[in-house]
Amino acid sequence: MKPYLSIIIPAYNEAKVLPITLLDINKALSKADFTYEIVVVDNNSTDHTREIIQRLQAGIKELRVEECVEQGKANAVKTGMLNAKGEIRLFMDADNSTDIDQFFQMIPYFKQGYNVVIGSRDIKGAKLIPPQPWYRRIAGDMGNIVIQILLLWGMWDTQCGFKAFTERAVNQVFPLAKNKHWAFDVEILSLAKKFGYKIKEVPVIWKNSPSHNIHVSTYFEFLIDVFKIKWRIMTFKKSYNLKEIAKPV
Repeated sequence: MKPYLSIIIPAYNEAKVLPITLLDINKALSKADFTYEIVVVDNNSTDHTREIIQRLQAGIKELRVEECVEQGKANAVKTGMLNAKGEIRLFMDADNSTDIDQFFQMIPYFKQGYNVVIGSRDIKGAKLIPPQPWYRRIAGDMGNIVIQILLLWGMWDTQCGFKAFTERAVNQVFPLAKNKHWAFDVEILSLAKKFGYKIKEVPVIWKNSPSHNIHVSTYFEFLIDVFKIKWRIMTFKKSYNLKEIAKPV
């Protein structure tokens, strides 16, 4: 039977955090009034990630694994989203930065006709535990201003790793995505907007991990990629090899 929700978790050497995350997801959704599947995308892990998933499958029947041999989180997310079976497909982080119970606030928006609902750490109602250092907030805000001006006006957080798409939006947007790095989220949201999909940003509770450290050079690489995405959107048909722009129905 086709599940209502697919949860996609990209995983590279996540043996330490995956068990708690998967058990929390299964516990939270086991009493939900909809069907679901949990898809872990193993991205060439060299630790015991794969073995842990296989052991947990005995107790979590909805759990399965996909392989992604091309390295990188963007590739793993893309593989998982395109190989999932759910009517709604949500990708989230392996370290459970945002608990799956935050998904329940997204459901009403899908019922209202939204095609994409994304978690946000930068709108009213959002909570960061603990708060980010001031220098990361400034860097993030500056990057977001550029993204809004160039591509996604009114969208305050494109980088939160908690995003849900309808099946139709996934099948139309994700095959086209070219970016394989940090700006992957910007591209899939820009494509969704270009196709006319309705996007809703909702506040979430985000648990900051000390391992989430980004080098200064990464911000510059990210901004360069954003300008490349802007060019691809401007030259849409040619850049994405499309004969026409099919609008959602």
